[in-house]
Amino acid sequence: MSDLEVLIRVPFPTDRHAQIAYDVLRLDAEPKRNHVEKSLIVEGNLLVVNFTGTSAKSLRTGLTSFFDSLLLSCETMLAFGPPTEKYHHY
Repeated sequence: MSDLEVLIRVPFPTDRHAQIAYDVLRLDAEPKRNHVEKSLIVEGNLLVVNFTGTSAKSLRTGLTSFFDSLLLSCETMLAFGPPTEKYHHY
């Protein structure tokens, strides 16, 4: 399916910040009609995102959407202060 690929490594201040971003961003699947696949993993304080698709236009749309969500999650983490080691609100 994939003719094109984009690999992004997003550094965060801590491993916990990267994990929070991963937990938030992994929930948004790419629409099937977009013909783009996205995979996310965490490597220490890096969020590694791999986009594959069949057209540059589809990849650009997927990347734009991803960066909008990434910026929102980063702004939210900044607004609420440093994260705790674990989420204890279950």
